[in-house]
Amino acid sequence: MRARTLPLSRQRSGGGKPIARKALAVAAVVSLGTGLLAGCADDGGDDSDSSSGGGEGKTTITLGLFGTMGFKEAGLYAEYEKLNPDIKIAENVVERNENYYPALLNHLTTNSGLQDVQAVEVGNIAEIVGTQAAKLEDLSKAPGVKKENWLEWKWEQATTKDGQTIGLGTDVGPMAICYRKDLFEKAGLPSDRAEVAKLWAGDWKKFVQVGEDYKKKGPKGTTFLDSPGGLINAILSSEEEKFYDASGEVIYKTNPAVKNAFDLTAEAAEKGLVGAQTQFQPAWDQTIANNKFAAMACPPWMLGYIKGKSQPDAAGKWDVAVAPKSGNWGGSFLSVPKNGKNVDEAKKLVAWLTAPEQQAKLFKVQGSFPSAQAAFDSPEVTGAKNDMTGDAPIGTIFSEAAKQIPVQVIGPKDQIIQQGLTDNGVILVTKGKSAKEAWETATKTIDNNLDK
Repeated sequence: MRARTLPLSRQRSGGGKPIARKALAVAAVVSLGTGLLAGCADDGGDDSDSSSGGGEGKTTITLGLFGTMGFKEAGLYAEYEKLNPDIKIAENVVERNENYYPALLNHLTTNSGLQDVQAVEVGNIAEIVGTQAAKLEDLSKAPGVKKENWLEWKWEQATTKDGQTIGLGTDVGPMAICYRKDLFEKAGLPSDRAEVAKLWAGDWKKFVQVGEDYKKKGPKGTTFLDSPGGLINAILSSEEEKFYDASGEVIYKTNPAVKNAFDLTAEAAEKGLVGAQTQFQPAWDQTIANNKFAAMACPPWMLGYIKGKSQPDAAGKWDVAVAPKSGNWGGSFLSVPKNGKNVDEAKKLVAWLTAPEQQAKLFKVQGSFPSAQAAFDSPEVTGAKNDMTGDAPIGTIFSEAAKQIPVQVIGPKDQIIQQGLTDNGVILVTKGKSAKEAWETATKTIDNNLDK
């Protein structure tokens, strides 16, 4: 989510144990040629791993990561070790951010047990900036770091009110719509990506109306969209203000944009335009494998998930169209704790890993879309293709979407609210609850969790 962080003095404490957003995707390593990589995996266990090399006399830099962030898989560790023969890199991975983040927050709070480098997911960055900045290095002063290389909003997400930048952005998740050309054609809809985008340009209501057109002639047993959670996430990601206001107050129940997104999603569910599954669960995976829906909200990493769950004959049947409104889903940062064993070397590594050249390489191999706008014009981005979407110029489509994302306020407990609206809210409408009942259940669940 593109955002500006909230001033610490005005953030609501929320209290209780923070929970992270649901894992975004499997940890399967998928190169760009065979599908873009998805964010987090399903397994909740730890998986310690280190790069090749090492030996006596070398400095080992440790990274605490979640999911498959792709640095090792893209060969970046090996490249850095070759450039710096006295350095060895070791990553310690927790597959799901919802397991990784509470431990990270505890380590920062106690100022112990930290790695030289710690990753932070975008949904947690506001809380880290607001409560833990004093424990982290100001990376704006790291060697070779240039603020102008990053999308402005991405830089601001990890910057405190007094100007310290405690994390360097790795990737972002500009939103598009992935759709099945063959299913659109069977439903009498255009399949050309430019014509498809015109159907819903500028308005999520038009998007749902296209779903109604799809339902009239679409193949039996299929729905227009994959899930209610995917739809409400996409709509809310395109709003400038959703769960918190600029002063740090929780406003999700009184913000018309949130209620409108909920009601529009509930309407789509009531009309049978969305699947009845929760994203990233086995039943949802099967709807991909069995071609049970025609479209879905789609940041770059989602193409890797689609590839991983699809049958081989689905390759080339997908395409990517511009979303009704630009939004962001996903993205991470690398930070350096002040009490690390190798602070100076860690800062050099983080600056190198997040430099535009490395971000472009990561996109080419792993599909993690650069947060460094300086990488957008690189051949790795402009020439990017994907097996699932054939000749679609995905690099250009996602680059343009990234530039249009609205600056959005992110609060410290956004994930609790988002998960409540999806997993305890709109999904209930697909199971027979009314929109009113679903909203009441969601808000009660959210408020209970915020009070913990």
